[in-house]
Amino acid sequence: MHNMNKVQMLEFPQRGDERGHLVIVEGNKDIPFDIKRAFYIYGSDAEVVRGQHANRRSEFVLINVAGTSKVKVKDGEGNEAIYCLNRPHTGIYLPIMVWKDMYDFSSDSVLLVLASTHYDPEEYIRDYDKFVKEIQDEG
Repeated sequence: MHNMNKVQMLEFPQRGDERGHLVIVEGNKDIPFDIKRAFYIYGSDAEVVRGQHANRRSEFVLINVAGTSKVKVKDGEGNEAIYCLNRPHTGIYLPIMVWKDMYDFSSDSVLLVLASTHYDPEEYIRDYDKFVKEIQDEG
């Protein structure tokens, strides 16, 4: 449960006027790390499950800038939580070593992901049983 209690919803300041809305997110300010990478996921059908991995070194913030999706987070010790991302000025912070599944994408979903590291395939754990074993070995 040690990393699950670091998972949290974030709310970002909204600026705007009659022309529309503007949401600003800054690394080490609104986002609890220095942003090294950004990517976004779109065009995923409602039945698709993305993610399905844990990371040894990367922290993430996920923001549905358009549409909606859900994120299921597991700690490898039997605890899990589901978060609905449905507002473009809120996001979810995911620390290292939590399992994440993103799913239930609306047809217009654009899921922005901000990461604390550059991409390194070696730090991904893509097998849930291996993830559970690493969590047990840590404890």
